[in-house]
Amino acid sequence: MAVENLNEPSNSEETQAAEKPSRTRTRKTAAAVAQPTVANGSVALFGIAPYQMKAGEEYMSDPQMVHFRRILEAWKADLMQEVDRTVNYMQDESAALPDVNDRATQEEEFAIELRTRDRERKLIRKIEQSIQAIDDGDYGYCDTCGIEIGLRRLEARPTATQCIDCKTLAEIKEKQNHG
Repeated sequence: MAVENLNEPSNSEETQAAEKPSRTRTRKTAAAVAQPTVANGSVALFGIAPYQMKAGEEYMSDPQMVHFRRILEAWKADLMQEVDRTVNYMQDESAALPDVNDRATQEEEFAIELRTRDRERKLIRKIEQSIQAIDDGDYGYCDTCGIEIGLRRLEARPTATQCIDCKTLAEIKEKQNHG
């Protein structure tokens, strides 16, 4: 009597998995493309390694401003390419499908794409505001209290306008008012 290993799939399961076509559409999101890991364990945005502050360097010095401008412009360019891909996709796929179910599925896909693009449009506006803040010399400082936001926070969220303490308080207030 043979004992089957329950942790390994049987040959019939492997065959079924290989024969079954995948119906899910795989797309790389901007976040997946944008954040490859760098050798030291930190995350690079759009191929731009995290900024390493030099000894005695002043916060939001010119090299730091250039660094964050590069990140913001690369992010904006990536989002704009995504908009172009969506427009092309919707133009290519907008055939009048004879089956009602196929048409409904296509309409739902288009609606999801448009909602995603609308969120990205708002993000593009925030990116443009951050670039303008760099031009004005206000980038990297909290809009609420005026202290430094911090390089690590800006690396994680380049469009941040509040320090972590002010953002935490704003979220608590929002939860109390709307939650």
